[in-house]
Amino acid sequence: MRKSLTFVASAALSFTLAFPAMAKDTPSASTVVATVNGKDITVGHMIVARASLPEQFTSMPDDVLFKGILDQLTQQILLSDAYTGAVPADVRLSLENQERAMIAGQTVRDYSETAVTEEALQAAYEAKFAQAEPTREYNASHILVETEEEAKAIIAELEAGADFAETAKSKSTGPSGPTGGTLGWFGPGMMVAPFEEAVVALEKDEVSVPVQTRFGWHVIKLNDTRFQDVPALDEVRAELEMDVQQKAVEDYIKTLEKAATIDRKSTEAIDPAILKNTDLLEQ
Repeated sequence: MRKSLTFVASAALSFTLAFPAMAKDTPSASTVVATVNGKDITVGHMIVARASLPEQFTSMPDDVLFKGILDQLTQQILLSDAYTGAVPADVRLSLENQERAMIAGQTVRDYSETAVTEEALQAAYEAKFAQAEPTREYNASHILVETEEEAKAIIAELEAGADFAETAKSKSTGPSGPTGGTLGWFGPGMMVAPFEEAVVALEKDEVSVPVQTRFGWHVIKLNDTRFQDVPALDEVRAELEMDVQQKAVEDYIKTLEKAATIDRKSTEAIDPAILKNTDLLEQ
């Protein structure tokens, strides 16, 4: 398949000459910085080009990057004008996909922004948290080993007076071992089921029997418990904004689908693997 050309202006933008100063008038996105074969290159074109560059380029000095992008766009026009063949299928289809995607993205942004109101946020908050109760959280430490026999031996050491944190540092194979096996605070659903069930059954400062999970065998100590209050609206505002926006866009798309004429053809005879066959674009 034809390879797409990637432009990196003149040896990774290694320029030493600064671009001449622009006109005294305050430039805008429509300000023309060059005209090549009758085609204008504007500040807006350059802004969009810069936004798509990899980070290693955007960290370059502004004057070097300015000249590099201008040269890049100039070269693109020259090479595009020099092309005399038919527009390849992959280029044409890529442009169609990109245009749809960008316009659809703008539609989503415009619509979702109007959906976020204080009333909508309050309704989302009440739907999510009005019936919620304070959540019990746990602070635990553990020692992870490979076998049940090792776990039992560690429990015997602890019962004989060994310090849990020091034992974890010397014997735990888990990532929390070097910090004494501490896992910090966690709530329901944050740990695998057998581990959580064992923690819930413990009293403060109690050590568990060996507990098996897919990670190995655990010896668990419950350090403390607490109740996490239901958050205030402002504490979860960002989360609720995303929820409201997502729901609004989903509903909007459903409305558009109902009003649209969509004729989905039968695809039963099409092997889904056909999407891997880029050679079709050459036919």
